[in-house]
Amino acid sequence: MNELFTFGLLCFTSFFTLTNPLGAMPVFMTMTMELDEVERRKVALRASLVSFLIMMMFAISGDFLFRFFGISIDSLRIVGGIIFLIMGMDMLQARLVKTKVKDSEVKNYVNDISITPLAIPMLCGPGTITNAIVMWNRAADWEMKTMMVLAVVVVIVLVYCILRSSSRIIKLLGETGNNVMMRLMGLIVMVIAVEFFFSGLKPIVLDILGDFFQA
Repeated sequence: MNELFTFGLLCFTSFFTLTNPLGAMPVFMTMTMELDEVERRKVALRASLVSFLIMMMFAISGDFLFRFFGISIDSLRIVGGIIFLIMGMDMLQARLVKTKVKDSEVKNYVNDISITPLAIPMLCGPGTITNAIVMWNRAADWEMKTMMVLAVVVVIVLVYCILRSSSRIIKLLGETGNNVMMRLMGLIVMVIAVEFFFSGLKPIVLDILGDFFQA
């Protein structure tokens, strides 16, 4: 039971920090500035649901992708650790992700911004997708897989609530508060990156050493 709770906590922490809804708030507000409150809620809801579906799709189809492309889970952990480390360093320096959009083009795709760029790649980028695949394969049984899904659901609900309340949260935290929050989440992501990297590197090194001594 303790292992299940620890795994669920790890899933929640990693997915929340990688989706980074606080970092997405300024972009969300900018791209929905001309929408009323009802339309803004619809954009937040759609972006959250699309992100959830993408995470689950990659998590469940991870084994098939591994077999098809000949990818090992340990290699993915190493690559994921590197991706998380880079993202964590950017977050630690409070670099907010900015989407380059021409003013003349905003009205043309305002109905699609919930999918791109909000859901992809802001909320569900390479780091989040990698985390979904790794965590799903890390789950030893269906209890742990269910715990992961529940953790993702909680994260998505929080993402929706944060985006929906983004205008009030930004005003409440201020620029300094947003930067501090970004740095804290960046630190957590970097810790997760180290854990992922070495958990993938260790089996590969042991396998190489085993082949060396056998030879």
